[in-house]
Amino acid sequence: MNLMQKLSSKNILIFNLVLIGAIFGFSMAFFSFSCSTPGARAQAQESSVIIPEDAIAVADSLQTVFRSVSEKVLPSVVELKTVSVRRQQTPNFNGIPWEFFFGPRDRNQEGQEREYRSQGLGSGIIVRNINGTYYAITNNHVIDGASEIRVATREGKEYPAELVGVDERKDLALVSFRTNDHYPLATLGNSDNVSIGDWAIAIGNPLGEQYSFSVTMGIVSAVGRTGGPGGNINDFIQTDAPINLGNSGGPLINIRGEVIGINTWIASNASGGGNVGLGFAIPINNAKRSIDEFIETGSTSYGWLGVSLVEPGRETAAGLGLENMRGALAVHVFLGSPADKGGIRPGDFITHVNGREIRNVHQLQMIIGDIRPGDLAAFTVVRDRQPRNIQVRIETRTDQLASDNRRLWPGVSVAPLTDQIRQSLQIAENVTGLYVTQVVSGSPADIIGMRQGDLITSVNGEAVNNIAVFFRALREKTSEELWFGITRGEASLESLRFKR
Repeated sequence: MNLMQKLSSKNILIFNLVLIGAIFGFSMAFFSFSCSTPGARAQAQESSVIIPEDAIAVADSLQTVFRSVSEKVLPSVVELKTVSVRRQQTPNFNGIPWEFFFGPRDRNQEGQEREYRSQGLGSGIIVRNINGTYYAITNNHVIDGASEIRVATREGKEYPAELVGVDERKDLALVSFRTNDHYPLATLGNSDNVSIGDWAIAIGNPLGEQYSFSVTMGIVSAVGRTGGPGGNINDFIQTDAPINLGNSGGPLINIRGEVIGINTWIASNASGGGNVGLGFAIPINNAKRSIDEFIETGSTSYGWLGVSLVEPGRETAAGLGLENMRGALAVHVFLGSPADKGGIRPGDFITHVNGREIRNVHQLQMIIGDIRPGDLAAFTVVRDRQPRNIQVRIETRTDQLASDNRRLWPGVSVAPLTDQIRQSLQIAENVTGLYVTQVVSGSPADIIGMRQGDLITSVNGEAVNNIAVFFRALREKTSEELWFGITRGEASLESLRFKR
């Protein structure tokens, strides 16, 4: 029997079939075993884990709070739709190549103006209802330049709205609309009680009508932030609750459903201004008085103290005995201002207003601005290293008063001679005095000829070799006139005299 006959015999065929079946079975067993990995077995085990009922109860309670807060506040939130109209002169496109490609234009239309309409979108919060007139607070930049304003509610109803008042410095505006329909008013909280880590819920109309009346959640990331766009003077609440374009004017809410802020701006590196977790809201306490004044008079007023303030540098603070103290240093006082009448003098370090501790210059400016003109305010200042109390009656701030440098006393800012200043200006160690860092244009110091870079050696004939003596001499020696002894370059001279 040859080889081919042997391989084709019945016995060999059966053997081959058995062998093939064994190989197939081994392969299937190996595949099944390999699929049963530790991760898969763990997954099968995890499916049998029971979530603790007490944990579910806590999560359900928190979820119920967020639902309740949303249901409470959403009816008080509105969508603001604006139309801005601008007119622009029609450009002249006649001549080559315009006429070659498009034919001649109607020359009667040359130089005429065309009307261009642009639409805007923002958010607002209903805060007042007076005899069927509802008032909604929003941002000034939402309605700025708008010729038409409409208010839309969550139910889809729209009402024509009127502008009641604006405050550009705080970026606030109030609009009104009339209806017989009922809308609840938002509950205004106390933003002074907001702390880092608190829950923060934002409601508004981000990125257009498609996403209107959205609710997002986060925490309060920081308080007292400054540096808003357009010179905004608020001390903002920072939050990571997602805020995007269109959220402006909408509420920032605490876990009790109270409005603690007005969402205003975002810091973003993303193209188009996308949210990166840096959102900022105007504290609602900054808006409460504005709401009342808008309704009563259509405008708002600011309190005016009449001082120029700085946060002293390390050497100045040490020279005045202010180390580790928080507050604001009055370096200039407007003659005839509330501060001048009340007894605040250059060199006074303001630490409290009406019992409230002052952290920095920006906070003090905010507090003074929110004091009603005519009210008496209690100031605590540090003078000659000793605290003293001063009563000042606040007046109304006007741009004319605040910019009249002729009354800014004395109008010169100084700094102690540090090693760094001596080295950069090549001033010898035996030279004493105070370095002039700034002379305010139009001020008394400017009028009598002071220059930046001068060294002040005396005030009205009294030698001054440190900053404490400088401010004391200004208080005690300059009731009728002011002059300085100075060193300028190699020369020693006296300034002109300013008569008060």
